This record gives sequence, C-alpha cells and structure tokens, in this order.
Amino acid sequence: MSPGATPAVSRVTVSIDPHVHSDDSYDGHEPVELILEHAAEIGLDAVVITDHDVIGESKRAAAIAAEYGLIGIPGVEVSTAHGHLLAIGVERMPPRRRPYDETVAWIHEHGGVAIVPHPFQRSRHGVRERNIPVPDSADRVGEATAESDGGGAAAEAAEAAGVPEVDAIEVFNAWLFTGYRNRRARRFAAKYGYPGIAASDAHHLEYVGRAFTEVEIEGRESSGAVTADDVLDAIRNGTTRVDGRRAPIRMAAKHYVGAAGRKSGYYARTGAARSTTAARRAVAEVVSTLRVAVSQGAHRAARVLSWVT
Repeated sequence: MSPGATPAVSRVTVSIDPHVHSDDSYDGHEPVELILEHAAEIGLDAVVITDHDVIGESKRAAAIAAEYGLIGIPGVEVSTAHGHLLAIGVERMPPRRRPYDETVAWIHEHGGVAIVPHPFQRSRHGVRERNIPVPDSADRVGEATAESDGGGAAAEAAEAAGVPEVDAIEVFNAWLFTGYRNRRARRFAAKYGYPGIAASDAHHLEYVGRAFTEVEIEGRESSGAVTADDVLDAIRNGTTRVDGRRAPIRMAAKHYVGAAGRKSGYYARTGAARSTTAARRAVAEVVSTLRVAVSQGAHRAARVLSWVT
C-alpha cells in the first residue's frame, strides 16, 4: 500500500431468509432443526424463525444455529392492531394487538429491527398503507436521498421527526411471486427510501429460501465472522439486495427434491413417532415435487427466454 492510501474496507455478503415459520406457528409444519439443516444445505447463511405471536422456538433456533454453520437471529411475526409486523433480533415477545407505531417503538427499544411483511395484503393481515407511520418529512428526504445512501432515508427523517418508523419493507414475498402487492411494496419502499427485504414466508420446508435477502456486511472477512448484530445494523443501514426471481430457477432441485428426502431422513434419525408416516409422505412428495420442479423450471425458463429474445 502506498503512503497515504486508504486501506481497503473488508466486506462480505450473507444470504438470509428473514421470514420463516416452524411448527410452533399454528400454520407451520416443520421443526426448527429440520429448517436449519435445510437452510444450511441450500446455501443460506441465516434463517429467522418468525412464528405467529410466539417466540420460544425462534429463540431456540437462534441458540443452536451455529451447530449448522448459520448465524443465529431470533424473531417473531407479531399481530398488531393494524396488521402483522416482523420483529427481528428481539429476545422477548412484543405486546400483541397494540397500534403499529407503538409496536415499532417497542421493537426498537428492545434492540430489534421492524420489518413490514406482505404489506397491503389484507387477506394475510398485511398493514394498510395509511397505518404505516410515515412522517411528511420522510417523503421529501426519502425521494431525494434514497439512491445516494442505499436506503434508510425514511428512518433518518422519522428519527428527526420523533416518529417510530419501521426499518425495512418486505418488497418480495415468495407467496406473491409476481403479484401486484409485491410491485406496490417495491414502489412504496422506493418512494420513502426504505431498504427492501425479500423472504420466503415459508410454512413448508421446500419453500425455505425460495426468496431471500443478500446483506452486505462491512468490516468482516467471512460469513463465519458475521454476528446477528452485524445483520441488524446492515438492515438498518440499507445495505440489502433482494433475490427472489432467480432463486426458484437456481435452487429448484435442492428445494423440492432435497426437502422431501431431508424430511424422511430427519424423522428416521430422530425416531419421531410420526417417522413412518412422514417417510411414506416423503416418498409421495418426491414424485409430486419432481413434477412441480420440472414444470416450474420449464415455465420460468421459457419466460426468461422471452425476456431476452
């Protein structure tokens, strides 16, 4: 390095799925051990268990994540008075059924980040746009600075205005693969300068990681050195990239076939009471999901070709 030169800042990019449900959710299906195993196998660096209004299994998943080579980050999907809200990085259950802004403030007070999941989709308890507490100043500052600072403009404006603002918007939810609500969420995030997050919102194993977020971490040499706090800070700073469209094409075999086989193997190893039933079900899933993978892969490949021809 020449005299006076600025030393290069080390940085690493990690891939996380910040919105996944385990069997601790009323609508989830898989134990956290199986989810963590699958996440590691398909190349994720972290998966956040965000069960509905319960946090016990998420905390346990975060505690054992290192055993799978993953970053442990607890979280929960809390029901507010105005719709669902992701609380990422908290160790306690936020109060339920409170106003959106009060819940955001609680999450911040407890060291977490507040992310709006599947916004505007009322059939899945998404928050209405009018209930997301955006200060007037955030509109002006967000549009002027979103491109220059990589996101986070609205949060800075909100802090100045004393408004408890969210930290990011889920702009790509895999359950809404090409839906209007995803496009609307992207427009909303761009308008106010929010970081964008992509997530699978998986309730079954084969959908874990189907959409994910790439988070750039400064000051770390490798993903193994990244902590949960590093990820939370990067989300707050807006150093995120969403990956959803490419994931199903690149990971189809690992998601569908791998997940079916992994379920059977997991229950066989653990000797769970339902292992025999699960094994039979897994065999059937291998056949059906192979058909799904082939069908979806062909469909999406044709669509990609149509874009470039």
